[in-house]
Amino acid sequence: MSESRDDLLARVLDFAARDGLADRSLREIATGVGTSHRMLLYHFGSREGLLAAVVGAMEAQQRATMAALAETAATPAELMTGVWQAVSSPEVRPFVRLFFEVLALTTRGGAPGPDGLTASWLDDAEKAGERLGIETDRASLRLGVAVTRGLLVDLVAGEDPAEVDAAYALFVQLAADPKK
Repeated sequence: MSESRDDLLARVLDFAARDGLADRSLREIATGVGTSHRMLLYHFGSREGLLAAVVGAMEAQQRATMAALAETAATPAELMTGVWQAVSSPEVRPFVRLFFEVLALTTRGGAPGPDGLTASWLDDAEKAGERLGIETDRASLRLGVAVTRGLLVDLVAGEDPAEVDAAYALFVQLAADPKK
């Protein structure tokens, strides 16, 4: 039976959400999703390639969430808060950890990085700004991505979620009214 890459990736995402991936071998992942490690290698090239695909898929899902939120948000602050809640929720944290693991592998040349790691966020954030009728500049959007990722590091490193949420709320306040 031939398995499509997309179907296999969807099963890996389900497995990752349920059981985590970071400390699992390719064979363990294959067993967990009901396939062979050879099929994973065929579709993803390596364990690192599989991890990069998982991160890329999660990033795409999170950007889609941002786009959906932009359709209903009344203000940039409302959108930013909604995005933060989506990317920092306890259910998503295993994927956040995996994101940083893959990022570390990428910076060492050990894994292919998900395409457009930041550029895709900037492009989608520009579209969200257009939907809200606000002008955006890429430097400000990049700062937003960097602050969000930095605070996500705090979360996965075990910092108090209430304090991290408060720091993000302050960032939203400063972004909404930079004169304060």
